[in-house]
Amino acid sequence: MYLTKEVKEQIFAKHGKNGQDSGTAEGQIALFTFRINHLTEHLKKNRHDFNTERSLVKLVGKRRSLLDYLKKKEINRYREIIKELNIRK
Repeated sequence: MYLTKEVKEQIFAKHGKNGQDSGTAEGQIALFTFRINHLTEHLKKNRHDFNTERSLVKLVGKRRSLLDYLKKKEINRYREIIKELNIRK
Protein backbone atom coordinates (compact mmCIF):
# COMPACT_ATOMS: atom_id res chain seq x y z
CA MET A 1 0.00 0.00 0.00
CA TYR A 2 1.37 3.38 -0.97
CA LEU A 3 -0.21 5.37 1.85
CA THR A 4 0.81 3.91 5.20
CA LYS A 5 0.24 5.33 8.64
CA GLU A 6 3.84 6.52 8.81
CA VAL A 7 3.58 8.38 5.50
CA LYS A 8 0.40 10.12 6.66
CA GLU A 9 2.07 11.15 9.92
CA GLN A 10 5.03 12.57 8.00
CA ILE A 11 2.72 14.57 5.76
CA PHE A 12 0.73 15.93 8.69
CA ALA A 13 3.88 16.67 10.69
CA LYS A 14 5.32 18.66 7.81
CA HIS A 15 2.20 20.54 6.76
CA GLY A 16 -0.06 20.42 9.83
CA LYS A 17 0.53 21.37 13.42
CA ASN A 18 1.89 17.94 14.40
CA GLY A 19 1.80 14.33 13.23
CA GLN A 20 -1.52 13.58 14.91
CA ASP A 21 -3.40 16.68 13.73
CA SER A 22 -5.14 15.64 10.55
CA GLY A 23 -7.78 18.35 10.66
CA THR A 24 -5.87 21.35 9.35
CA ALA A 25 -6.67 22.46 5.83
CA GLU A 26 -2.96 22.48 4.93
CA GLY A 27 -2.53 18.88 6.08
CA GLN A 28 -5.55 17.69 4.13
CA ILE A 29 -4.44 19.57 1.01
CA ALA A 30 -0.99 18.00 1.27
CA LEU A 31 -2.51 14.53 1.69
CA PHE A 32 -4.79 15.05 -1.31
CA THR A 33 -1.81 16.26 -3.35
CA PHE A 34 0.16 13.12 -2.44
CA ARG A 35 -2.77 10.92 -3.48
CA ILE A 36 -3.35 12.92 -6.69
CA ASN A 37 0.28 12.51 -7.69
CA HIS A 38 0.10 8.77 -7.06
CA LEU A 39 -3.09 8.36 -9.10
CA THR A 40 -1.65 10.47 -11.92
CA GLU A 41 1.35 8.15 -12.18
CA HIS A 42 -0.99 5.15 -12.18
CA LEU A 43 -3.09 6.62 -14.98
CA LYS A 44 0.00 7.27 -17.11
CA LYS A 45 0.54 3.50 -17.18
CA ASN A 46 -3.13 2.43 -17.25
CA ARG A 47 -4.89 4.80 -19.61
CA HIS A 48 -8.21 2.96 -19.65
CA ASP A 49 -8.73 2.75 -15.88
CA PHE A 50 -11.84 4.91 -15.77
CA ASN A 51 -12.68 4.24 -12.12
CA THR A 52 -9.31 5.62 -11.07
CA GLU A 53 -9.80 8.57 -13.38
CA ARG A 54 -13.12 9.34 -11.71
CA SER A 55 -11.50 9.09 -8.27
CA LEU A 56 -8.77 11.45 -9.40
CA VAL A 57 -11.28 14.03 -10.60
CA LYS A 58 -13.16 13.83 -7.28
CA LEU A 59 -9.92 14.28 -5.31
CA VAL A 60 -8.95 17.30 -7.39
CA GLY A 61 -12.37 18.80 -6.69
CA LYS A 62 -12.02 18.23 -2.95
CA ARG A 63 -8.57 19.81 -2.95
CA ARG A 64 -9.85 22.74 -4.98
CA SER A 65 -12.69 23.40 -2.52
CA LEU A 66 -10.26 23.27 0.42
CA LEU A 67 -7.95 25.69 -1.38
CA ASP A 68 -10.88 28.02 -2.07
CA TYR A 69 -11.84 27.90 1.60
CA LEU A 70 -8.29 28.68 2.67
CA LYS A 71 -8.04 31.50 0.15
CA LYS A 72 -11.24 33.04 1.48
CA LYS A 73 -10.28 32.73 5.18
CA GLU A 74 -6.51 33.35 5.27
CA ILE A 75 -4.77 34.36 2.06
CA ASN A 76 -1.26 34.08 3.52
CA ARG A 77 -1.73 30.42 4.49
CA TYR A 78 -3.14 29.79 1.01
CA ARG A 79 -0.10 31.35 -0.68
CA GLU A 80 2.30 29.38 1.52
CA ILE A 81 0.70 26.00 0.81
CA ILE A 82 0.51 26.71 -2.94
CA LYS A 83 4.18 27.60 -3.00
CA GLU A 84 5.23 24.70 -0.75
CA LEU A 85 3.36 22.02 -2.69
CA ASN A 86 4.10 23.58 -6.06
CA ILE A 87 0.43 23.68 -7.05
CA ARG A 88 -0.21 25.98 -9.95
CA LYS A 89 -3.21 28.14 -10.48
